[in-house]
Amino acid sequence: MQGRLSSILGRPTRLGTSSENESITVPEWSPLADIIEAENEYLIRAEIPDVEKDAVTVRMENRVLMITGERTLAKDEHHRRYHRIERAYGTFSRSFALPDDADPENVQAKFKNGILEVHVAKSEASKPKTIDVTVD
Repeated sequence: MQGRLSSILGRPTRLGTSSENESITVPEWSPLADIIEAENEYLIRAEIPDVEKDAVTVRMENRVLMITGERTLAKDEHHRRYHRIERAYGTFSRSFALPDDADPENVQAKFKNGILEVHVAKSEASKPKTIDVTVD
């Protein structure tokens, strides 16, 4: 109940541990991301370990790129008792406003080894052009 309330209010969740003298506060999980600009594209690289490809959605709406998904705790068939769970689980969402020179019609996403890479091409009009100079 405390975890649900904390996530609704956007506050960190306090996790119980095996010792009363020990506690840890873990914020709601949100994947870390790098945004890299190259000559022809923008690359957004997000870390989403232990998330299945089918549990991730990449969507473009009004020049905003949205990455959503869910990391679930594996169902334990051997009835193990967890003494500590520090990694966060549940749904996540990240949004990135695209710059004016990004082409929202030319987006590709790749997922490998827990890393999601979203390539957003720059529009042709924004790319530098070399103009030939003629001599009369």
